[in-house]
Amino acid sequence: MKIILKYLPVIIFCLTFFSAASHAQFREEAFTQTYNDDADTTATTDTSDKMFTFKELFGGLAHKTDLRIGTMFASSMIIPGISQIYNRDWWKLPVVYGGIGVCAGLGGHYLHQYNTSKKAYEAAYAADPNTPLRIDYAAKQRGTWLMIGAGLVYWGSLMDGVACYKSDVHPHPGRATIYSILLPGLGQAYNGEYWKIPIYWGCIAGSIHFLYTNNTNYQRFKRIHNEATNPDVEYTGPIAAETAVWYRDVYRRYRDYSIVATALFYLLQVIDANVFAYMHDFEVSDAISMRLEPAVLPADNLYAMTPATVTGGSSIGFRLGFRF
Repeated sequence: MKIILKYLPVIIFCLTFFSAASHAQFREEAFTQTYNDDADTTATTDTSDKMFTFKELFGGLAHKTDLRIGTMFASSMIIPGISQIYNRDWWKLPVVYGGIGVCAGLGGHYLHQYNTSKKAYEAAYAADPNTPLRIDYAAKQRGTWLMIGAGLVYWGSLMDGVACYKSDVHPHPGRATIYSILLPGLGQAYNGEYWKIPIYWGCIAGSIHFLYTNNTNYQRFKRIHNEATNPDVEYTGPIAAETAVWYRDVYRRYRDYSIVATALFYLLQVIDANVFAYMHDFEVSDAISMRLEPAVLPADNLYAMTPATVTGGSSIGFRLGFRF
């Protein structure tokens, strides 16, 4: 839990960046590409859509234009409630802001109470080791759980916004992708591929287990090495400093590998949900055939030749075609 809380800001930043950067993943036209017309002499480069514009955002919130699901999700991560506004679920806004505000406010109050009691105890203990003051650990526990509750309300608002976005469209690749971002395996459940969920959950859980184990051993040998090399402390432990530093570096490397493995399995299930949502209606026939036939090939289709060697006219050759 401490490791997750430590890297929580990085995780939130990566999710926000992924939502904005993977704009093509949320478009139904992701497998097509439009080029400029050859007859258009005014254009010099191929056209491309902008990743994000405030015009699109405010137009969508005003219900004048359609808002892409990726834009809606990224905006809702920064300002909760945007997805509820776009989906016309106005009554949910007090629930979202009330839940986040009450839980975060009370959680902050209890954590402040815990910190105050801790500072008072430390000051009293320095003056008198037999002080009757105690640290209010109950306030810390209540504050922590309330902060977790605020995070769950925030997470639920994101999930609700994605679930209600054009709910009549199925399968929606953008929805499958964001489902997997918010909860690993949910995108596979949305696509009806339930058998993949234990595989991804097993891989991610195993990576997190090794991450926790390797980090624990790393911290242990790091502490032993610091004690063994501290000139102010007489070290009498059974592990030498050279041995401790070797194990420290090994477990640190294994810990880093575990972080990479966790990130890769998480990203893999996101990509899997997106791809199979796109390919949901793709039909592959059992009949696979190959046909070789003579053909007259225009000169400008002879890609193997350079423009300097093409003199015009056509060439006689063979055309190889596969059907599946």
